[in-house]
Amino acid sequence: MIAALPGLAAQTLFFGWGNLINVVWCIAIAIGAEAAVLSLRKKPVAFFLKDNTAAVTGLLLGLSLPQFTPWWVSAVAVISAIVLAKQLYGGLGSNPFNPAMVGYAIALISFPVAMTTNWAEANMLWNAPGLMETLRAIASGGQTTVDAWTMATPLDEYKHQIASRTAAEVLIHPTFGEGVARGWEWVNGAFLAGGLLLIALRIITWHIPVALLAGLGLMSLAFGTNADLYAPLSLHLLAGGTMLGAFFIATDPVSAATSHQGKLIYGACIGALIYLIRSWGNYPDAVAFSVLLMNFAVPFIDHYTPPRTYGHHKPRRGVPGKQG
Repeated sequence: MIAALPGLAAQTLFFGWGNLINVVWCIAIAIGAEAAVLSLRKKPVAFFLKDNTAAVTGLLLGLSLPQFTPWWVSAVAVISAIVLAKQLYGGLGSNPFNPAMVGYAIALISFPVAMTTNWAEANMLWNAPGLMETLRAIASGGQTTVDAWTMATPLDEYKHQIASRTAAEVLIHPTFGEGVARGWEWVNGAFLAGGLLLIALRIITWHIPVALLAGLGLMSLAFGTNADLYAPLSLHLLAGGTMLGAFFIATDPVSAATSHQGKLIYGACIGALIYLIRSWGNYPDAVAFSVLLMNFAVPFIDHYTPPRTYGHHKPRRGVPGKQG
């Protein structure tokens, strides 16, 4: 959670108060939902809440949701994550899917308009809507009050405009600014810095983030070198939720692959899926669906990529009795 603070600070600085409000609201709902289900399950509430995993789920959703997401949409996302994706499977350690991404996907499918039209225009904090104005917009869900401050994400804008324009014409749009994507490159850089801190502190290993970014990069270099047809690699890396997904979401210790080799396969496939869905699917930022699809494959990956057992020269792989 501390490592995510630079990314949250960058989101607040470049896009206003929305993500900060979402984070506080989502964490409160996550803790409340977890406490309620633990109580129903006759589990010691205080003991299980101390692991802070519910707060982490709320944090990740607050960072991922659009800045002006109506409060009830974010509540549905968080409750779905905690109740459906985590507690109904038995709680921490038993969930096969990333809870935060389950909640995000349910919200995106259930409320497509709210989840795609409430992204804030990149403005410095002092030029964005004030704290109270942002709170009113989130509380009321009335888009008319924030229409002047909303804009499509850079990936969404590029994907829909490149069909009828050249790259040079598309990049004139204000959402791209003078860099890769106004504000977004700084947010991704901040999450990258936080992710490197996680690796340095050995909270995560480098395998999944590096493999994810490599998979995304290789797919972009293989299929998307023509910027007049597909978004360039710089946009894929710095204009969406790539760094947040690579370091904070895909590395979930419960739903991700476990061995080093398995993590490399898992991360690379997520990166490839992100590119495929972004380029030819209906959703401009595909981190959630890519992670969930690979969560399905984790048992298969773990079965065929076990680490070497201490004292043995080779790891045991495949079906017992069928090894050469």
